[in-house]
Amino acid sequence: MNDERVPGLVALLDRFRAGDAGAAIELVRAYEPHLRRIIRLRIRDSRLRRLYDSADICQSVLASFFARLSLGQFDLESPAQLVRLLEIMARNKLATEARKANVTRRVEVGAVASPGGVSAVLDRPAPGPSVTEQVAWREMVEMVRVRLSDDERAISDMRAAGCEWSEIAARLDGGPDAVRKRLERAFDRVARELGWEG
Repeated sequence: MNDERVPGLVALLDRFRAGDAGAAIELVRAYEPHLRRIIRLRIRDSRLRRLYDSADICQSVLASFFARLSLGQFDLESPAQLVRLLEIMARNKLATEARKANVTRRVEVGAVASPGGVSAVLDRPAPGPSVTEQVAWREMVEMVRVRLSDDERAISDMRAAGCEWSEIAARLDGGPDAVRKRLERAFDRVARELGWEG
C-alpha cells in the first residue's frame, strides 16, 4: 500500500476489534461528518432525498463497516484509506437504494413522519453509537459469523485478532492473497444473502 502506516489509526481499529466501545465512538466522531457530507452531495435524485436522509445512509454504512471490521475484513493502515473505503461503501449503498426505489413503489416521507418531520429527527448530530446501535452491530456480526463456514470463520477470527495475511496463510498452507480473497468472497456472499449489497 502506498499510504504510510498510521499507528494511531491502527491502534484505534485494534481497540475496536478487541471490544472497546470507546474506539467506535472515536471513529464515528472522526469520520461521520465527512461521510455525511459526501452522502448529502451524492443524494441528487429528489425521489431519493424524499426517501432517505444522509443520516439513514450514514448509519447503514457505519453499521456495515463496523460489522465487517469486527470480522477482520478490512486491512486499513491510514486515514486516507479509511475515508476512501467509507466513500465507496456510501456510493454503493446509495446505488443499491436508488435501484430499490426504481423497482418498488415510492414511499412518501409523510407516511413515516414523526413530529417535526423525519429530517428533524435524522439530522440531529449523533455523538457516537448508542448502546442500541452497539448491540445492533454485535447482532450483525453474529448474523455474518453464523453464515461463514468453519474455515472462513477461522480466517475471520485470526484477522479480527490482528494476524497478518501472511501469518494466516502460513497456518492454513496457502498464499496471503488467496486467503484474503477467500475471506472477501465469503463476506460478499454473506452480504448478498443478507441483502447488504455495497
